[in-house]
Amino acid sequence: MSTTPTPSPSSLSDSALTSFPSADAIARRIVSSLNEPRAAVYWIDFLLSAGLGWAAFAAALTFPLFSWPMVASAVISALALYRGLCFMHELSHLRRNAAPGFETAWNFLLGVPMLMPSFMYVGVHQTHHKLSTYGTSQDPEYLPFSGHRLMIAVFSLQSLLLPLFLVVRFVLLAPAGLLLPRLHTWLAVHASAFSMNIQYRRESTPELLKRMALWEAAILGLCGALALLAWRGEIGWRFFVTWYAITAVASFINALRTLGAHRYGSDGTPLDREGQLADSLDTPGAFWTELWAPVGLRYHALHHYFPGIPYHNLKTAHRQLTEALRPEARYRKAASPSLPFSLRSLWRGIKG
Repeated sequence: MSTTPTPSPSSLSDSALTSFPSADAIARRIVSSLNEPRAAVYWIDFLLSAGLGWAAFAAALTFPLFSWPMVASAVISALALYRGLCFMHELSHLRRNAAPGFETAWNFLLGVPMLMPSFMYVGVHQTHHKLSTYGTSQDPEYLPFSGHRLMIAVFSLQSLLLPLFLVVRFVLLAPAGLLLPRLHTWLAVHASAFSMNIQYRRESTPELLKRMALWEAAILGLCGALALLAWRGEIGWRFFVTWYAITAVASFINALRTLGAHRYGSDGTPLDREGQLADSLDTPGAFWTELWAPVGLRYHALHHYFPGIPYHNLKTAHRQLTEALRPEARYRKAASPSLPFSLRSLWRGIKG
């Protein structure tokens, strides 16, 4: 039985590269071998990020307050923990048997201590990719930001309050929810998703309620232990303020990254696959781009184009597609030169 070889960029005809359907078929063939996740890459990258983040966090607590070593340690901690947290996005796409135990380890090392358990994103993010809901009122990760400057400013600034919201959700409301089933169901529907869209409502299911209870109990156990240490005088206010500051910085960086991930030009009606790609942006950038858009998030248009490609293969996929497809191809038009460029375009309402 004969097979069709994957074409090299030099062998692709001009006519095949010009129209979207032909370019789409070629693109699928090019990336067909890049869909297999490598568990070792996930584990090593995540453990190094979490280890560096918590080590730098501990260092920030030991140096003199507001000294340069303290500030540097806090910045390193924020960037490393932010990178580790971004694996939450991969968890929402990763097959459960692709990296056994990874989600559990992620929750214990980052989800619980950062008050961001994986159930807040896994099972939610997939709605952002559906053709029937992307860009609509049922998309948890979409608002019509383009040209709406007040909305952009409010979204950016409210990200600094995320740690406070998380404390209220998991330290104050979760204990009552565990005791009162009706409140627990309300929390599942209204406060169990990382969503920028206040119209979004999550479906409450027995599986979700069970997962919520498990990780809420884990968070309460950790908070109880920290409260005991604080009562005994072994940790002080600086521990909690540093945690808040680092979490807020990571949240703010992620808010800017989110604003630069799309053109946000949808009018609220569903977009087909081509329209979804046209509304998304890649920012390949230089090495520093990996700091604000780690774990493959700088290739956001490519991720919407082929959501099954694991993060460690996105750079290769982007390079191969860029080499193969002509500038007229839809994917080639999804590139942004920088985050500031994307944010300025969004601020000015430039959609194309």
